[in-house]
Order: sequence, then structure tokens, then C-alpha cells
Amino acid sequence: MFPASIKDLRGDAAGEGLDIFPGSRFAGLLIMAEGLAGLLRWYADTGVDIAVDDAPHDRFAESRAGVSAQAEERSPPAARPATFEPSRRVIAGPATALPAEAVAAARDHAAAAQNLGDLREKLSRFEGCGLKATATRLVFGDGNPGADMMFIGEAPGADEDREGVPFVGRAGQLLDKMLAAIGLDRGKVYIANVVPWRPPGNRTPTPLETAACLPFTRRQIALVDPKILVCLGAASAQTLLGGTEGVMRMRGRWFAYPVGGKEIRALAMLHPAYLLRQPAHKKLAWQDLRMLGKEIDRLQLFAKGNGGKGNGERDGT
Repeated sequence: MFPASIKDLRGDAAGEGLDIFPGSRFAGLLIMAEGLAGLLRWYADTGVDIAVDDAPHDRFAESRAGVSAQAEERSPPAARPATFEPSRRVIAGPATALPAEAVAAARDHAAAAQNLGDLREKLSRFEGCGLKATATRLVFGDGNPGADMMFIGEAPGADEDREGVPFVGRAGQLLDKMLAAIGLDRGKVYIANVVPWRPPGNRTPTPLETAACLPFTRRQIALVDPKILVCLGAASAQTLLGGTEGVMRMRGRWFAYPVGGKEIRALAMLHPAYLLRQPAHKKLAWQDLRMLGKEIDRLQLFAKGNGGKGNGERDGT
């Protein structure tokens, strides 16, 4: 059995009549070891749990491929008004497939899904996004699968990766409080992310990774079929609603999101994780929540006897 610490190692050696770390040398070594251990704990607390990927990445090539995938993905159907065509900041493929092949495979698999359970199964077998290899669990969705309101964030964090449920860490706790402020809870809404696997170290997903997952996300929205879509954070808003403006410019106004041959109301809001870092901007989030509450009242979404299309239970994902 190996000693649990340097102190134990020195004690074991002393028991054998050896002094392997004499005097100040031992003290210096102990300080260095404790410092390294503290640094590792700090890395773990901040979500850094991997130093490099198994294979090198050419990020410039990925960006160029993402632009090509974007051009292909955003070709709108003839019947769809160009005015409301959302952004296809399409971000393709992983190391396991060429970008165009990954996006095409994702579109085919997603289009074939008939319900959320089927979509989750197809997504769990999808090999077109390299994040799957580094994540612990697929984080698909949570809440009421028949809800009239859907919230979509960017990607899972460390807590979500461990539990397989979106928004369960500190940002998720704040989101729960935000929902409660307008009389809602997770049983009345559905929550998901644009990317369902956690990026290493909580980094931002690359355009290729986002593009590979985007067809599944759009199909997930179509299957839930909400009346209001809320995009949490800039990445979600830019990917689903279009444009290159920051979330500060996108928030506070309504967008039209096309789904299932119709258009639904969509709103961009500040991400709860951002609000934890910038609490002074919670006043802006409250303004958006009031705006959201007024639209809920106008549509009478949660009036008595109209609590949504589903039963309020989790979808088991």
C-alpha cells in the first residue's frame, strides 16, 4: 500500500531508521506539494478537468468548415419567409467525421425522430460531435415535454455532466428562482441546451460542434412545440434567432422563430451563469421576466385549466 501523503512517507521511512527528507528540505517539499494540491483543487472548482484533447485540433480549419456548413444549413425552404429565417451559425463536425458529413447525418437522424424519446436515442448513438467522447453523460432535457414554454441554454457544465440534467448547478438554482418570480417551475416548462454534451473545462463549443448538434436541437424544439421560446445567453440567441449582435442588444425584444409551419414568439435573455458573475445586471433580467410574464398573460398559457399540453412530469431524459 502506498503512503497517503508525504508526511506518511517520511514517517514510514523514519520507522525503518531512514531520514529521507532531512530538515528544511522536507519543509520546502511539503509546502510545494500542498501548493500543487491547492492548485489542482482550484482547477477542479473552476471546471478545468482536462488539459488537452487526445488529438490536436486545427481551430482555423474548423472555423472555415463551420462557415461552409453555415451556408449550406441556412438555405431556407421556399415557403418560409426570409424575414424570420433564424441564424444557422451551424457548427459542424467532430474529429470522427468530416463537417459536411456530420451535419448531413445529424439532419437525417433528427428528421426521422417521431418523439422526444426517439430523438434522445438517436442523439445518444450519434458520433458526429467530438464532445461526446470527453463528456460523462448526455444532457438531453428536463421538465414538461409538452410545455408551452421552452428555455434553451448553450451547453452543460460540470454539475449537469455528472447528473445528466440541464441547469442543476448554481446557474440552474438561479434559473429556478427566476421561474418562481413569475409563478413557474420546471413542471411547467421544458429546458434544454443547444449542445447536449459538456465541452472540456466548460469552454465555449466550437462552431463545428454546435453545427453538428443544431439539427437535433431544432427537432427537439419542434417536438416540444412550445408557444414561447426563451434563449438563455448570447450563444443560444445567436444560434437560434440569427444575427451577430450580443445578447445585450438582442434582449428586451421579441423575435419570430419558425417551427412546424408556423412562427412562435422568441425572447433572448441573459444567461443565469452571467448573472452570477454580474449581479448588477439582474435588474435587466427582471425587466425581461416582466416582459415574459405579460406575454404569458396575453396568451393565457398558464391560466387555470390551461397548464400546458403535458402532465408536468419529467420526460425521463
